[in-house]
Amino acid sequence: MTETEEYLETPLHDWHMQHGGKMSCFGGYHMPLWYQKGVREEHLTVLLQAGMFDTSHMAVVMVSGKDSFDLLQYCFSKDLNACVGPKKRPLAPGKSVYGVFLAPHGYVIDDAIISQLDKDLFIICVNAGMGQSVSHHLEDEKEGREVAIVDYTGRLAKVDIQGPASARALATVLADPEKVFSRLTYFSCRGHFDPFSPLADKVRLVSGAPILLSRAGYTGEFGFEIFLTTDKVVDFWEEVLAKGEDLGLIPCGLACRDSLRAGAVLPLSHQDIGNWHFVNNPWQFALPYNDDGSGFTKDFIGADAILHSTSRLLTYPFAGFDPRKVDRGEHTKVADEKGKLLGTVLSCVTDVGIDRIDGRIVSMSQSDLPEGFRPRGLCCGFIKVRRALEIGERVFLQDARRKLSVEVVDDIRPNRSARRAMKEMV
Repeated sequence: MTETEEYLETPLHDWHMQHGGKMSCFGGYHMPLWYQKGVREEHLTVLLQAGMFDTSHMAVVMVSGKDSFDLLQYCFSKDLNACVGPKKRPLAPGKSVYGVFLAPHGYVIDDAIISQLDKDLFIICVNAGMGQSVSHHLEDEKEGREVAIVDYTGRLAKVDIQGPASARALATVLADPEKVFSRLTYFSCRGHFDPFSPLADKVRLVSGAPILLSRAGYTGEFGFEIFLTTDKVVDFWEEVLAKGEDLGLIPCGLACRDSLRAGAVLPLSHQDIGNWHFVNNPWQFALPYNDDGSGFTKDFIGADAILHSTSRLLTYPFAGFDPRKVDRGEHTKVADEKGKLLGTVLSCVTDVGIDRIDGRIVSMSQSDLPEGFRPRGLCCGFIKVRRALEIGERVFLQDARRKLSVEVVDDIRPNRSARRAMKEMV
């Protein structure tokens, strides 16, 4: 980023600058990539203790009104009448769901988490810079529905605490942690950031400030997303870091957030999913297929384009055999063992918490590792290719510097903690 480039700042920007954050521009915001401990240490800390991320660059859209469910059911990919848990129960207050907003031609506008706070009240968390796009998309589809849509971009702060010690670190600043954590399952939410909301008393800090607490995140590890007003976030950030220090909690930047999410097989919107049909990828669970996969359980924007897509592009996760990685983009090629070009690399990072033992990928968070095991790390990410590949098939990634052999996989970092029972983590 040059001195003449303009960028947005989160409410924690000055703190990052004062505490050694290596800064760069991401999604229009000046954000920390890492701090003094470095990317590797931050990544490993999230796997073993806990890391805290400033995610205030993410956008938030609030949707309310008696027709809000109906609007979201039509605009969002998941069937909100059948999306919660293995039994596919309806979305309900206190529950969240992941999916995508599609354009009519089946391309991704953005992926998102929708949380239902009350009967006719929903909050949508989308990517940096996408609040206006998603808000306008919803406004364009209202068509007489009684719905209010408010873009909170720049008006809220958001902090993520991720890792096995997250609950214990967060508990140090909660007014009633036992009550807050009770039955707070994966992809559930509680509270409200608005002090005038009747939901605000469900989660308050020791200071009295209300927060919206979501048990989710973008690392694949156990943790939380916290939404609060911008005037409260610096005190919250500093207090959690101070009280969580004995638990190993440290601040983390976007670089390890990227390597953690790739190892957890989570896509980066507009890079791993984007301007092509949302088909033939690892995230088809975001679509409401019926039991036999022949159609969808509801109608929604983009459904017809997806069902009738003739796209031959396929997206696969991959894992390498050492930490080396390649550049991503159209100039980095994917080829088969005979040298035939197959496609391009969408993401390529190094998950420093994993390695191979006898060819099997293992994570340093596992309990059954050899004594003294220290992972070298493995490159991993996603490729987009023009023919079907088999799990376990070798392909080659080549940029201007190197050629790497990697393996097509159905999963990358094992033993992820995101879905563990709360009673195991407090």
